[in-house]
Amino acid sequence: MIRCSGISLVLGGKLLFDDLSLAVPRGSKFGIVGDNGAGKTTLFRMIAGEVSPDRGQVSKPTGSKLGHLPQDLVEIGDALLMTFLKERAGIAALERELKEIGEKLSRPGIGTEQPKSLLARHERAVHSYERLEGYGFEAMAEKILKGLGFRHGDSGRSCAEFSGGWKMRISLASLLLCRPDILLLDEPTNHLDTESMEWLEGYLSSFPGTLLAISHDRRFLDKLTTSTAELSGGRMRVYSGNFTVFLEKRAQELEIAKKTQKRQDREIGRTEAFIERFRYKASKASLVQSRVRALAKVSRSEAETVARRVSMRFPKCPRSGLEVISADGLGHSYGVQSVFSGIDLTIRRGERVALVGVNGAGKSTLTRLLSQGETPSAGTVTPGHNVRSAFFSQESAKNLHYGHSVWDEIRSTPSVCDEPQRRNLLGSFLFSGSDIDKPVGVLSGGEKSRLALLKILLQATNLLILDEPTNHLDMSTRELFQEALLGYGGTIVIVSHDRNFLDALVDRVIEIRDGRVFDYQGNYSWFIEKRAESQAWEEHNAQGRNGANGGDEGGQKERKRIEAERRNLIYREKKKFLDELRPLEEKIERVEKRIGSIDLTLADPATLRDSERVKDLMIERSELEKETLSMMQRWEELMDAVGGAGQGQ
Repeated sequence: MIRCSGISLVLGGKLLFDDLSLAVPRGSKFGIVGDNGAGKTTLFRMIAGEVSPDRGQVSKPTGSKLGHLPQDLVEIGDALLMTFLKERAGIAALERELKEIGEKLSRPGIGTEQPKSLLARHERAVHSYERLEGYGFEAMAEKILKGLGFRHGDSGRSCAEFSGGWKMRISLASLLLCRPDILLLDEPTNHLDTESMEWLEGYLSSFPGTLLAISHDRRFLDKLTTSTAELSGGRMRVYSGNFTVFLEKRAQELEIAKKTQKRQDREIGRTEAFIERFRYKASKASLVQSRVRALAKVSRSEAETVARRVSMRFPKCPRSGLEVISADGLGHSYGVQSVFSGIDLTIRRGERVALVGVNGAGKSTLTRLLSQGETPSAGTVTPGHNVRSAFFSQESAKNLHYGHSVWDEIRSTPSVCDEPQRRNLLGSFLFSGSDIDKPVGVLSGGEKSRLALLKILLQATNLLILDEPTNHLDMSTRELFQEALLGYGGTIVIVSHDRNFLDALVDRVIEIRDGRVFDYQGNYSWFIEKRAESQAWEEHNAQGRNGANGGDEGGQKERKRIEAERRNLIYREKKKFLDELRPLEEKIERVEKRIGSIDLTLADPATLRDSERVKDLMIERSELEKETLSMMQRWEELMDAVGGAGQGQ
């Protein structure tokens, strides 16, 4: 059991832990949650022995092996990847020892006593090697590397060749291969694509040791954890159940606390009224004094307030054309390396589209091309009528004015939001108090990204292209941002590894795989279901092709024929609705312009003097409004039908 007893710690002048206690039974799986800055990462470092408490004690089972994946990048050197994994697991040292013993035993003229000693060493080394499953280590390492998204042959590359995100994956792979008794994972999904996350969840679900995880990924916590520990106000409260169960229990506690506070407030009010009424009556003096003493002893119950202080809202969107952005024959390469080619893609007004795929598939490249921040190697990207777009990526922070303060940067951004709204939004994005006076240049990378994202929130746009916008947001801010996006009146194209965030937000998923795009009309869960069906189909046909006579060309042709028919059917269904939709939108636009023209005419004092003209214009306007309402209802039906026509994919 891991036990923290009466832990207190002051860090940087801030009381981080105040008599904190926590008991984690052997073999349990805990999710550690709490606001940013609550001390979750410091708690892990304390359990790992990297930080000592000012008071209290941390204990772990004697002889237990602990693996800690920190949130920050740890340098791992320039050894070959497989060599690094063997070194971390203790396999490499045993292999060197066995090789050394073998060489000594093979030398001629060796004494009679030395072989016995060497054979004993050899037996111990072999026993240790077998205990660490050294004979199957490379196969297991390749399996874990594949699950985490590495390609065949990467195990022979130098660790120095990999980027920071991939080095974090290497560290995670080494931890899993070390088979620790206790595993501390601090934001393990930050550098993983969705496929790798799903693999990791499956792997950890059968992990036999004790697992503690800090994560902003709700789905990760829900799938893995059986207990949730909330760190707040320097203390820890433990709830049985995963994160969703924790939220339900916390909501119930909050409701009970509110009711308790209301009852107490009523009772205190009655007591205070009695005291005030009879304070100066001698006959009631003893009763008054009794009530005063009772009131002094009352411990006031205060219901916890929800951390959410403001609702995020985007400014009203200017209306764009139906086709917001189109890509025709789009392809892109970096040198001789082709990312994708031959992409035809149309994104329509009001769609919320997720771009998904393994790391390196080209998601970020496609966002840059769609935002016209980069020129494609082949094909064209065409924005639609009256499209006003904003693009966010991790590089957006470079566009900040580093000489400004945080507040100057937000105040100088054109927006319909007034000063109090801007200050409230800064608070929601974790800039509070004196933080808003900090120079932009001294902010951390995460703070700069949050500031760049907030600037986009303030602008009047109708197309948002967002590449990993939630990376530096805590869970409550993610929820606020998600609500803002759900209320956004424009079109959204988003890349995110937060599956829960995507599931509630998007209505279309575009997967980039093997240089091509695969279109799924539905949310993220729909995509996962249909992709699994597609993969099962491909595996079934692959088995058929590997059957008699080394292949099944007939089966492959039949599959292609069926797929072509399905695509043609979906295309015909969509085209039928789109053929009606385009002229309808043009008519709606003409009618809205006429209503606007009538309104301008009615605002003219000369028109108001002509009562017959005013009457005719009002009648015409009323008829046009009825017609607009009818057309908009039909437009909504057609938009739903266009979306539904793709559900067979």
